[in-house]
Amino acid sequence: MTERRHHGTARLASLTEEEGAPRPPALRVVHEAEGVDLAAAEAAAGQFLAALGISTASESLRGTPGRMARAYAELFTPRPFDLTTFPNDEGYDELVLARRIPVRSVCEHHLLPFVGTAHVGYLPGTRILGLSKLARVVEHFACRPQVQERLTKQVADWLQTHLEPMGVGVVIEAEHSCMTLRGVQATGSSTMTSTLLGLLRSDARSRGEFLALTGAG
Repeated sequence: MTERRHHGTARLASLTEEEGAPRPPALRVVHEAEGVDLAAAEAAAGQFLAALGISTASESLRGTPGRMARAYAELFTPRPFDLTTFPNDEGYDELVLARRIPVRSVCEHHLLPFVGTAHVGYLPGTRILGLSKLARVVEHFACRPQVQERLTKQVADWLQTHLEPMGVGVVIEAEHSCMTLRGVQATGSSTMTSTLLGLLRSDARSRGEFLALTGAG
């Protein structure tokens, strides 16, 4: 697939790739969120439980509002990271795929968790990405009230914008507790979503390879 090697310019490679040129600085990725007020969240959690007829007077439940507040604060706060990239000196133009990345998020409709796995791949352009950063990007967008469809597209769009590869593919399969524990109570069901960009969308061979390797084909 040599046609992939000479297209595109990575936006993060702000300096030329001449021999001896300094390495461009990594992009620091921080989730922009309003300040967290754990005391207010704990008070609200206590009021929420009381409104549902659940007393927190017992020793075992006394600390529950605080634990609730801290748990949701953790679920909604992704860890900052540096988007580390490296020159694609060898002109590598085949698929790079990280499979079974753990996903944990919270459904924005019921604030109940959904958990599963993500498969994230890309066809390199002028730069390649540190492999652990694919998992970091998934976490970055998962740690907030979400819907799976949006999460899938956000990960793919973000990588396409900041890495400028020849193509990006994201497949997420997750079990939603808002579907399995309440309402229809469809225990064991899972939801699969995908976003394909660039050559992973337009080129049949590349698309087929990606979907086959993720198990979605």
